[in-house]
Amino acid sequence: MPEAPKALSDDCIIVENDNKALKFIEDITVNADEVQKRVLSEILSRSADTEYLKRNGLNGCTDRETFKKVVPVVTYEDLKPDIERIANGDTSPILCSHPISEFLTSSGTSAGERKLMPTIDEELGRRSLLYSLLMPVMSQFVPGLDKGKGMYFLFVKSEAKTPGGLVARPVLTSYYKSSYFKTRPNDPYTNYTSPNQTILCLDSYQSMYSQLLCGLCQNEEVVRVGAVFASGFIRAIQFLEKHWCLLCEDIRTGTIDSKITDPSVREAVSKILKPNPKLANFVEAECSNGSWKGIITRLWPNTKYIDVIVTGTMSQYIPALDYYSNSLPLVCTMYASSECYFGINLDPLCRPSEVSYTLIPTMAYFEFLPVTRKNELTGSISEPTALNDEEKKQLVDLVNVELGREYELVVTTYAGLYRYRVGDILRVSGFKNNAPQFNFICRKNVVLSIDSDKTDEVELQNAVKNAASQLVQFETSLVEYTSYADTSATPGHYVLYWELSVKDATLIPPSVFEDCCFTVEESLNSVYRQGRVWDKSIGPLEIRVVENGTFDMLMDFALTQGASINQYKTPRCVKYVPIIELLNSRVVSSYFSPKCPRWSPGHKQWCTQN
Repeated sequence: MPEAPKALSDDCIIVENDNKALKFIEDITVNADEVQKRVLSEILSRSADTEYLKRNGLNGCTDRETFKKVVPVVTYEDLKPDIERIANGDTSPILCSHPISEFLTSSGTSAGERKLMPTIDEELGRRSLLYSLLMPVMSQFVPGLDKGKGMYFLFVKSEAKTPGGLVARPVLTSYYKSSYFKTRPNDPYTNYTSPNQTILCLDSYQSMYSQLLCGLCQNEEVVRVGAVFASGFIRAIQFLEKHWCLLCEDIRTGTIDSKITDPSVREAVSKILKPNPKLANFVEAECSNGSWKGIITRLWPNTKYIDVIVTGTMSQYIPALDYYSNSLPLVCTMYASSECYFGINLDPLCRPSEVSYTLIPTMAYFEFLPVTRKNELTGSISEPTALNDEEKKQLVDLVNVELGREYELVVTTYAGLYRYRVGDILRVSGFKNNAPQFNFICRKNVVLSIDSDKTDEVELQNAVKNAASQLVQFETSLVEYTSYADTSATPGHYVLYWELSVKDATLIPPSVFEDCCFTVEESLNSVYRQGRVWDKSIGPLEIRVVENGTFDMLMDFALTQGASINQYKTPRCVKYVPIIELLNSRVVSSYFSPKCPRWSPGHKQWCTQN
């Protein structure tokens, strides 16, 4: 009798699945251009009858040449009228032949409100595909990840409904609430210490507390830790600094603190939490010994790396992460946005400053607009303007980018964005077969960011103008200003440096400057205000009044560093440490916003209509 085939062991299945994922990456990067042609053809053939493509005269063509000739390169403002029609209930095929299932709210803003990115149901599958590639890549560098759990601090945010009834919410909230996440198959790579109920709890305190509690209860099983952004992970550790006494009491007694009132959270945590005086004493000893250096490796001793985004503005949190973790590897695994999921990091243990992402050619159709940054001091680039015919010809395809050059990313997606300028600036750092790899350089025109907020120069200028108008009654005017994202404490906060022309400073009550702080906050976009009010991820805005002549000194310093006096402009955001030290040495007084600005989910006009 022939012997019955043996069932594959769990280890063999994992290895087999890893090999399939790695082969997929190899195949699509070798054939990157062919894949991109197919993706564009699929998108255009599916959407041939959409109003947008008909309006632009594509006439059912699916080839690159015609597409590039007749379809314009656009920004959100160009698409806003169409998006508003969909949000208001128009179900005709305006941008996409498939029904728009929901809107994904971008951290970028338009007129102070979150941008609405249309999406379709099948996009969840593409996002899941990208997630499925991460751990097979990671396991090439760090063995044994399937033998333990990940302690990831994941959160959902509030959502709203458009007047037409479509849900509008952040992309990660959409994913965590989907069946792809909630009913994911039993996979050692998606085995987290946090039960789904703790992640899906809208109350940020209860969610953070219960996730930390579950992570501590399973501390020996944790092999990797993380959050989406570095700022979120730092926030979790500093939450632990404040609440470790309560957490230890829960672990000691096996009961959940009374502040955790969500029934589903209490039930899920109770399945993990058991009386454990020994663990409680251990956590208590580590948290009370006076130093929090290396607290991650002390409490979770088997941790191999921290999985967080530390590129772009998140790099400001690297020193704090190194301090808390005894310099564990900081891993950036993927590059994504509300518009589209883009690519993955194939060298995840590289230094944060060297992180590069390989764009996955199946995710969307990619084009690249060459750019030159004009302001190295702030790293920002001016707001995109309409391209002339010559500039449109400069756009290149994925496989035609040049090593070392910087480009603005332009995408065409399955969900109805065509030649859309994402606003991210990327530098070509190398190639995986025929697919380029990119360093993320900066977000276009962003000058301030603490968490997921992105404040640009025009918005900051308008907010400062609104606030400074309150000084006129005291015969005082704003001479010059700049700003700084201070992340030396958590939560971080915006700092404005103001130089004033003042008749008599003693006549201005401190409350006036506090009101100025509040006015600036009220004038900033909804993502910033949500961070202040709901997420508690941003602290009160601060105005530091500096001595007269400070900004002349700032210009003199810039000239000594090689700036041209003919081209010098006061930077609206500063990051260079010597400049920050100069400004701080000239501060004569400082003031904080006395209360949180107003914020509610959804767009202001929806609240008005409802």
